[in-house]
Amino acid sequence: MGRVADKVALITGAARGQGRSHAVRLAEEGADVVVTDVCHDISDELRYALATKDQLEETAELVRATGRRCVAVQADVRSVAEVRAAVDAATTAFGRLDVVVANAGIMTIGSAWELSEEAWDIVMDVNLKGVWNTTRAAIPGMIEAGAGGSIIITSSAAGIRGHVPYAHYVASKHGVVGLMKALSNELAPHAIRVNTVHPTGVSDTGITVGEPIEELAAREPLFALAAMNPLAPYVEPRDVSNAVLFLASDEARYVTGLQFTVDAGSTNKP
Repeated sequence: MGRVADKVALITGAARGQGRSHAVRLAEEGADVVVTDVCHDISDELRYALATKDQLEETAELVRATGRRCVAVQADVRSVAEVRAAVDAATTAFGRLDVVVANAGIMTIGSAWELSEEAWDIVMDVNLKGVWNTTRAAIPGMIEAGAGGSIIITSSAAGIRGHVPYAHYVASKHGVVGLMKALSNELAPHAIRVNTVHPTGVSDTGITVGEPIEELAAREPLFALAAMNPLAPYVEPRDVSNAVLFLASDEARYVTGLQFTVDAGSTNKP
């Protein structure tokens, strides 16, 4: 216990799924947490409902149940002003910000040449620009505080390999790796570490592809191949959270620029 004792963490996309799990796991190990989510639907291109205010508050209550403090802020990562408001909430409530988990993400499916412009834009705006917005909102204050810190970005096994049928999602998850690598160099003089985590399929994310997996796998053999993990069919949110915890902790004080896979062997298979 206490691996991130008295640190302050900001987590985007925290109303459910991996983001909620990260918030609770960090709190279990001593962090105070600010959780954010958009809390309303943003595009008809998405074939599933996004999280709600009630779900975001439920995350906050789960964090508080660990004995740590939590602030919930509705924020759309596509808006740097809204993310800056969440960062301000962290510093107002807790005095500083040590850990940023840029986790918010969405996906749709479709062959690259058949995607609508809106489908492309919405995925890139949330998954890539949203990460950039989150980091640029948080970094100035972290530099000014002079205490170092850790930025952890949720990528994917699709940020390492060329999965189908969602080229826009793949591009966005590769994109955050490039951003991470650049930021890890830019921020090293300030002792701020930047890393990505790369899950395979996760059992509970709130994201769906909008059709039965069996049908998609039958239509897209390469999708089925990508989904075949040597170690297990999928991982659970807490498995990813344990990686986030390590990267947030001082145990990882010299770990930066890392693509940390939590993928049950997915990206290593033949």
